[in-house]
Amino acid sequence: MDSIDLEVLKTCAEWIAAGKHCEMVTVIKTWGSSPRPEGATLGICEDGHVVGSVSGGCIEDDLIDRVRTHGITRTLPEVVTYGITADEAHRFGLPCGGTIQLTIEPLNAESKIGELVDRLAQHELVARRLDLQTGAVTLSPASAGMSLQISETILTTIHGPRWRLLIIGAGQLSRFLAQIAVGMDYFVTVCDPREEYREGWHVDGVQVVHAMPDDLVLEMRLDTRSAVVALTHDPKLDDLALMEALKSEAFYVGAIGSRTNDSKRRERLLDFDLTPAQLDKLHGPIGLYIGSKTPSEIAISILAEMTAVKNGVDLPDSVKVGKAKEAAQLDASPEACLLDPTQRIV
Repeated sequence: MDSIDLEVLKTCAEWIAAGKHCEMVTVIKTWGSSPRPEGATLGICEDGHVVGSVSGGCIEDDLIDRVRTHGITRTLPEVVTYGITADEAHRFGLPCGGTIQLTIEPLNAESKIGELVDRLAQHELVARRLDLQTGAVTLSPASAGMSLQISETILTTIHGPRWRLLIIGAGQLSRFLAQIAVGMDYFVTVCDPREEYREGWHVDGVQVVHAMPDDLVLEMRLDTRSAVVALTHDPKLDDLALMEALKSEAFYVGAIGSRTNDSKRRERLLDFDLTPAQLDKLHGPIGLYIGSKTPSEIAISILAEMTAVKNGVDLPDSVKVGKAKEAAQLDASPEACLLDPTQRIV
C-alpha cells in the first residue's frame, strides 16, 4: 500500500515514461478549513485520468474539465487560487470563506519524477525544488524537520518517510498496523527475534528485522518523528525496548495489554532507571476507545491515538482506552482484543 502522494508520483512517472502529457497539482496554501493539507498532490493525464486529490472533488472536476476541453497547454508552472468569493467556495465545495492555492506544473523528463521515485524507494527523504519561473527542478537530501516552502519564485516540497514506526512483535495485529501505517507515510520496521513469528510475515514496504528490540531502539536513534508500539505481551521483549524508547525523543511510545498488566509494567519500568516523567510518556493500555474487537479495528484505534499525539490534539478521557470508558484489552492472546467497557477480564 502506498500513500496517496507517493501513488501520484509513481503514476506520473509512468505517464512520462509512456510519452503522455501530464501535470502535477500541489496544494501550497490554504485559508480556513481545507479537505487536504499543504503538500497534497494530484496528477492529471492528457486523457483526463487523475490520481490523488487536492480537495473534496469539486476542484478536481474543474481541473479535469479544463484538461478535457483545452488539453494540457501549460509549458511553465502556474499558481492558481480557488474559493476567493463565497460563490466560488460554494461551487468548489469549500467551507464558507475557505480558500486553497495550488501550483499546476506541466511534467516532462526534466521534472525528475522518475529519479525522485527511485530515491524514495531507497527510503531517502528528498527535497524537490521547483523554479516557478523556468520549471527547472533540483533534488537534494532533506532533513526530518523540513516542510513545504513557497516564495515568489521557488516551491520546495518534501518527499519520503518523514515519520518512522517501530513495531515490536510480528503477528496478525502487527500486520494490520503496518499496512495502514505505510499508507499514512510511515516508514515501518517490524522487529521480532522469534523465528516462528517472523516466518511467513510479510507486508510490502515494511522492513522485518531479526534483533533484540532494545538493541534496535538504540540503533535507530529515535527522534521526534518516531513512534514505537510494543505488541508481543512478553516482558522479556517489550520492557527493555520500552525503557530505551521512553528515554528517547520518540513522540509516541505505546504497549498493548490490560489495565492490570499495564500497571504491572509501569512498576517494572520504575525498577529500571526511568524517571516518573519518562514513564508518563507511555501510552497504555494502547489506543482509543472505538469499540474495537478485531485486529484490524484495534490497529485503527492505535493509529488514531498516534495521529492525535502527532498532531498535538488533547483528547478527552471519554475516548481514551482504560480511562473514562474503562475499555479493557484481552491478555490471553498475542492478538489482543479491545472489549466493550462493560465487560471485565477475569
